[in-house]
Amino acid sequence: MSERKFEFTDVRGGAAIGVRVVTRSAATELVGRSEDGALKVRLQSAPAGAPAANDELIQLIADLLGVSASAIEIVAGAEKRDKLLSIEGLSTADVEARLRVD
Repeated sequence: MSERKFEFTDVRGGAAIGVRVVTRSAATELVGRSEDGALKVRLQSAPAGAPAANDELIQLIADLLGVSASAIEIVAGAEKRDKLLSIEGLSTADVEARLRVD
């Protein structure tokens, strides 16, 4: 685990959130927050950097937030399990309220 803190951050036009994915899971689901602040997500797809896994992650987050998948972009870590997502049109307060994760 890195020493980096993944705090939700407001950026121009939206929010940026850190996500850590675990692949080859029985279900695709949001698990909660890790100690470093990243969202913990389980995906059925594998490996974490595969296009199918990235698409599955984007669709899950879009569904949870009630936004279009096109409003979400992986801006860093597309080929890794730790990713940075940009969510257009929502503030960090909106993301926190809609996800309700601790």
